[in-house]
Amino acid sequence: MTQDFDPRTGYDANGQMVPKAYDAILLSSFGGPEGQDDVIPFLRNVTAGRGIPDERLEEVAVHYRKNGGVSPINGQNRALIAALEAELAARDINIPVYWGNRNWHPFVNDTLKNIAADGHRKVLLMGTGAYTGYSACRQYREDLGMGLRETGLEGVLEVDKLRQFFDTPAFVQPFIEGLSTSLAEVRAQLSAKNQNDAKIKIVFVTHSIPMSDANAAGPAQLRATASENLYTAQHRAVAEHILANVPEAQGLEHSLVYQSRSGAPHVPWLEPDINDALQADADAGVAGVVVVPIGFISDHMEVLWDLDTEAKDSCAQLGLAFSRAATPGTHHAFVSGLVDLVEERLADANGEALRDGRISVVAGGPWFDVCRPNCCEKRALDGTLRPTIAGVDSEVGVPAP
Repeated sequence: MTQDFDPRTGYDANGQMVPKAYDAILLSSFGGPEGQDDVIPFLRNVTAGRGIPDERLEEVAVHYRKNGGVSPINGQNRALIAALEAELAARDINIPVYWGNRNWHPFVNDTLKNIAADGHRKVLLMGTGAYTGYSACRQYREDLGMGLRETGLEGVLEVDKLRQFFDTPAFVQPFIEGLSTSLAEVRAQLSAKNQNDAKIKIVFVTHSIPMSDANAAGPAQLRATASENLYTAQHRAVAEHILANVPEAQGLEHSLVYQSRSGAPHVPWLEPDINDALQADADAGVAGVVVVPIGFISDHMEVLWDLDTEAKDSCAQLGLAFSRAATPGTHHAFVSGLVDLVEERLADANGEALRDGRISVVAGGPWFDVCRPNCCEKRALDGTLRPTIAGVDSEVGVPAP
């Protein structure tokens, strides 16, 4: 492999980083409550600094209350870690996988302390967001940047990140299979009602974000030449790739919609909301929908509540056949593909990457190992920028002088 890495920075002009001898992997996630007593403290962490009273938080807490106060995201992360560990072991890669969350135990700062105490020094961050954007990428980089400073481990731990993986077979293959399965389910539901020729629509859905975040997604150089915000563009590209690889979907109408909007009503967010879109689809003569949650890697609370509860209920009220495609979860292609991404970054005895070349099957990829200046920038409530890792402008997590 020939690569023009800058010896001063360790990465090339395209943001690809030199392979390294990483000795720990850190899976970083949002976190979630593990019981009823955890729900409000967890939501206080999520909304810290916004002055939201507990009475308002209780309105949101109902999603968790109806699930015993337990977020499914924790069990899913534990299952993903176990699957990653098994795949790493099968490839004779002896690197431990740690887990650290933003909003609930195990908190990322505690995990950083454990990593350092265990003697590790080169850490590879595996964030659980597939796309570019503040919440999907930069906020994880901030978690680690602030964590290193708050724990006193700045200059002790070197922390890099895996590239965003929206464009990889790891991410899209489970959705390809899921769309095929769900289409068969919707057709069976319609056939049972003697509606074999009824109109079916494929509804791709992702998490809504503020328009300001959407317009700031990705580096300025790419934003300047894009016809729409990069967050939306990447989702559209994923949807088009999935459709192109499911023969049963050919000729069917499809759309990209959003879910889980929050915040002040006067702040613009990406639209349309899925429930509004479903009403419009029913009015237009659609008889059945396949909902494909391409914004999510697993069936966490927002998938189970916003889609499997609210959107499904909307379809029942509108008389629409409904099936929700599976998320990647611990699908073998997803787990194996994530380890492929690790191998891209791991150095062998000769300093070369264990896996040469970067697989990318969706337009807009492959993404950067090292984020561009001001990528997905979002200022804190006090107007300052938080420290980040894994950016060309990062001062934290870089090799000690």
